[in-house]
Amino acid sequence: MTLLGLASRSAWNRRYNLLLMVVAIALSTALLVGVERIRHAIRAGFSQSVSGTDLVVGARGSPIQLMLYTVFRLGSATNNMSWDSARRIASDPLVSWTIPISLGDSHRGFPVLSTSQDYFLHFRYGERRLLEMAQGRKFEALFDTVLGADVARQLHYRLGDRIVLSHGDAVGPMADQLQHADKPFVVTGILAPTGTPVDRTVHISLAAMEAIHLDWQAGVPIPGMSIPPEFVRKFDLTPKSITGLLVGLKLRSRVFTLQREIADDSREPLMAVLPGVALDQLWDLVSLGEKGMLLMSALVVVVGLAGLVSSILAALGERRRELAILRAVGARPMDILVLLTAEGCCLMLAGAVTGYLLLTALSAAMSPWLQASLGLALPITWPQAGELPLLSAIVAAGAVASLLPGWRAYRISLSDGLTPNT
Repeated sequence: MTLLGLASRSAWNRRYNLLLMVVAIALSTALLVGVERIRHAIRAGFSQSVSGTDLVVGARGSPIQLMLYTVFRLGSATNNMSWDSARRIASDPLVSWTIPISLGDSHRGFPVLSTSQDYFLHFRYGERRLLEMAQGRKFEALFDTVLGADVARQLHYRLGDRIVLSHGDAVGPMADQLQHADKPFVVTGILAPTGTPVDRTVHISLAAMEAIHLDWQAGVPIPGMSIPPEFVRKFDLTPKSITGLLVGLKLRSRVFTLQREIADDSREPLMAVLPGVALDQLWDLVSLGEKGMLLMSALVVVVGLAGLVSSILAALGERRRELAILRAVGARPMDILVLLTAEGCCLMLAGAVTGYLLLTALSAAMSPWLQASLGLALPITWPQAGELPLLSAIVAAGAVASLLPGWRAYRISLSDGLTPNT
């Protein structure tokens, strides 16, 4: 008890230096655990960009490419699927609902998605959350449009504004000539933020997509032909083909049965992809970045440990008289080793706990902003299963790192004896 009392008084006399060590360790711990938590949140958001969908159907090709353009609006489809096939799948007894998706046009760099009203009824993201309107209503008239949250915020659109869509990506010197300027759309709704590609999407109806292309052929306007917006209803606006089809089943246990039916259909070469499987494959391709983030955070912890060791070692020169006093009151060299190692462990434990509490406070303060802006939901809970090994590893690394200054103090106490060498 005498040794512990002297050690605690020594620590109190050095409280400011020790406090700085705890702060440094806490920041390192908060960064490492925070990156791990964000990594899991990003992966969860990535895998839940679409949820509740049992199959994604499209023209036969690469499953990953199909997910890229139907879910993430990246790239373009090499082939479309026919509208007849989409209706045939929708009428299958195993199918509960379908959401047709047609892509290809854009608006100032944002993709345009044409779909049906079923999109707002059945599309899910995250933990099976429905899309919600932040303002306005869904599209009803032919030239109504519903904007994703990012589109409205970045382009400063409000309800009632008129926008012009562009054919394809519409970039380069031909961009102005590839606009559907004769058929503008009216913003009737703005979706609430979701943290998914929906936020960066302009939504219109399937009929509207057909209407703006009535006087186009092979990707360019037909010379000398212009159909005014008021006359487009005289034409059949049923789509001939679509990019893909999201499918929900009555019984998820029958998903492989329908998948085989679609693959074996000789009327059109199609494929049906399980979203979860394809998203896992896609994540494996882009997961190098998350591993790099984790490595950088681990290096920060290593730097914190190096700072802890160097600070204790630097203080040993000033503590040689203290160590001599401890020897005078009966401390053995091994006691000195244990005390110095225990001091480092206590500092590491205090820093790890403080870091976790700091991360929890930051998560609570920033969670609403992260959810609204980035769609990241950071849990405010006790340490999760994946975080406990990290926290344990940090404390264990601190214990190992503390052995070096402890061993140094042990050697000093042996050589100095009861009188420190100055």
